[in-house]
Amino acid sequence: MKLTMFSRGLLVSFISVGLLSACSSLSWMNPFAKEDTKNAPAVLQNFTASMSVKNAWTINLGTAGDYFFSPAIVGSDVYAASADGTVVKINSLTGQVAWKSKAELPLTAGVGANAKAVAVAGEKGVLFVFDDQGKFRWKAQASSEILSAPAVAEGVVVVHSIDNRISAFDIETGALKWMVERPLPVLTLRMVTGITIKDQQAIISTPGGKLIDLALQNGGLRWEATVAEAKGATELERIVDMSGAPALVGNTTCAASYQGRVACFDVSNGALKWAKNISSEVGVAADERFAFAADNIGGVFAYDINGGATAWKNDKLTNRGLSTPTSFGRSVVIGDRFGFLHFLSREDGSFLARMPTDGSKIMSAPAVVGNSLIVQTKSGAVVAFATE
Repeated sequence: MKLTMFSRGLLVSFISVGLLSACSSLSWMNPFAKEDTKNAPAVLQNFTASMSVKNAWTINLGTAGDYFFSPAIVGSDVYAASADGTVVKINSLTGQVAWKSKAELPLTAGVGANAKAVAVAGEKGVLFVFDDQGKFRWKAQASSEILSAPAVAEGVVVVHSIDNRISAFDIETGALKWMVERPLPVLTLRMVTGITIKDQQAIISTPGGKLIDLALQNGGLRWEATVAEAKGATELERIVDMSGAPALVGNTTCAASYQGRVACFDVSNGALKWAKNISSEVGVAADERFAFAADNIGGVFAYDINGGATAWKNDKLTNRGLSTPTSFGRSVVIGDRFGFLHFLSREDGSFLARMPTDGSKIMSAPAVVGNSLIVQTKSGAVVAFATE
């Protein structure tokens, strides 16, 4: 896997045999990591399905390559992208492709979208924006490579580059409106983090175990919260990089970190509500009752959203490289690196259903649109599942 060291403003990527051994578990959220062949994945158990799920449609889009792509949902439309620069709009009900466009460079992240704009990130930190009909609008240059999907909000497109700079571009013209530079640890993993928009706030997972809230208007810091603090004698042991985009429900936002904690905070001021020690390579999901997280080993946890008490744990998916979970009706849905989608009971974590895709990693948290789920695989399948 690749780790990134920052020194005197220079970015250096390197691979170390010793570090590879120590970080062999990082095979999911970090798409640059090698597959974990040392620890055998859990064999899937047989069970009697109590939830009816069917494959509604499948689109073969194109491989993700060495990067991480996640679909965006706007109304009943699905926007998705692949590493070769392809960007598509899909009708979520029929699976029909409404349009297909091509960025002029290979892509490293996507998609962010709203009713006006569709944003993806290209090589060397180039941001591409299309309109909702697939017409190219503008491109802009970020300060460095972008690994997580841009966030599209009212009036701005926000990106977080790997040098820990957050940049906001005018949604109409592509002009830079503001840029915020945050401190960067000496050693970081090339983890995919994320940005969550709430009203005029951008809540962002940043390296070093920090969660920040910026004002969309000018980039002003509203608050900063510590999800996890670095511990250990070596730089490797002290890595506490954030993973995934912050979850948001009501006035609570939750986030997870590698070698750290899952924690929930008050959105208004960043005050800590509760925290649990857990090392997670993927983000958190939340609904009005629970926060859901998967740890590095493959345990899936449900925590009470108000106080953090552990409601249940499912330990039957060990070493299967789990995705960020999604709360979906009476289930919690989570993908694995073998392309299976697991439907767990929201109440006790038991298995309700299981569906296959194309056998490659499910790249991101399943996206909810109406009564359906949309997932994207590493090999390039965009798949819709509907409950019956």
